[in-house]
Amino acid sequence: MAVFHDLQKKKESASSFFFNFVPLKRKKQYIHTQKMPEISLRGAIMPASPIRKLVPLANAAKARGVKVYHLNIGQPDLPTPPNALEALRHIDRKVLEYSPSEGLLSLREKLVTYYRRFNINVDVNDIIITSGGSEAVLFAFMACLDPGDEIIVPEPAYANYMAFAISAGATIKTIPSSIETGFSLPPISEFEKLITDRTKGILICNPNNPTGYLYTQKEMEQLRDIVKKHNLFLFSDEVYREFCYTGAPYISAFHLSGIENQVVLVDSFSKRYSECGIRVGALVTKHEQLKKNVIKFCQARLSPPLLGQIVAEASISTPPEYMLDIYNEYVERRKFLVDSINKIPGCYTPIPMGAFYTVAKLPVDDADLFCQWCLSEFEYEGQTVFMAPASGFYTTPGLGRNEVRLAYVLKKDDLAAAMKILEKALEAYPGRTL
Repeated sequence: MAVFHDLQKKKESASSFFFNFVPLKRKKQYIHTQKMPEISLRGAIMPASPIRKLVPLANAAKARGVKVYHLNIGQPDLPTPPNALEALRHIDRKVLEYSPSEGLLSLREKLVTYYRRFNINVDVNDIIITSGGSEAVLFAFMACLDPGDEIIVPEPAYANYMAFAISAGATIKTIPSSIETGFSLPPISEFEKLITDRTKGILICNPNNPTGYLYTQKEMEQLRDIVKKHNLFLFSDEVYREFCYTGAPYISAFHLSGIENQVVLVDSFSKRYSECGIRVGALVTKHEQLKKNVIKFCQARLSPPLLGQIVAEASISTPPEYMLDIYNEYVERRKFLVDSINKIPGCYTPIPMGAFYTVAKLPVDDADLFCQWCLSEFEYEGQTVFMAPASGFYTTPGLGRNEVRLAYVLKKDDLAAAMKILEKALEAYPGRTL
């Protein structure tokens, strides 16, 4: 593939750069050292996570005694449902055995009833349990795409989509959305321009990570029409469906008539029940051959986590009161964070209509450098803030350069402290543009 030829050149260029800057004494040693085996191009081009790549700087700050507020990662601080924890505490098994490769039948049966609450009508055999939503995306790509195939994705997009596409040997083609429009769906005409004979699908995250945008019924119908017209898959990551903050009804890809066999839904228990560590998700599709393909990958990795599935199954019975309290808490946090950001001179974020993230524009020359600087060189009253540079959620060069993704997963007192630190950091930052 052309992309790999280009990457080989970059790799060779990087090797040349390294060699030319090795001091002379070390250069001689390098010449006589046995040549190391080459790593894969796939591994070399795998992007670092914008959410986690600055963790070493955060750890170093903590080691210096600095308190770090984590707005970089979608790890809620809200308690996991008590009934889920009780299920974990009272596991009564003499053997912690493999589960079926497709997941526990009892969990899949319970998920059928869960999806019916959202008017998503699927059969137990349409559901395959995965090791988190991440594995669901990876297996969907591996089962649907051949090397060189293409997927179209609105950007900014969840950064790991690119990593999963690389793992499958596929290519993601992105269409930029804009903070000025609140990151609404780009015009369908832009999707049409990118469709080739290698295009296999369109991928959306709804509600969206990282922007918090919630696609409207009209936008979802536009996606349905283009998917139907070109016989494509619609990969729909819907792990944040519980967190929709508009009065309009939630529109799942499975609500779109006429493309039922083209939909591949990705789901996860992590976010809605604040249990990211159980690593349980689901791939849901009515496409029979696709299910057979996915099962092969499931069999190759043996089984999803047994203990996680037990907790997940119990979580589906979480009382509505818990879910309502969680929802209301996020509504309040969202309002507080958005209001706080938009009061800081030079900053702007639209109001996210779903999930618990927002992308904010900051008055800085380079948000990547700013985020690093906040962790390595700045502190305010012994505290600093950890943000995810938004450039890592784009593939188009230059986009997101002055944007960050913020997760409002902390209690309001912590959010208030983080916003005060951000304001003070922007006042002190040498690369401030305002």
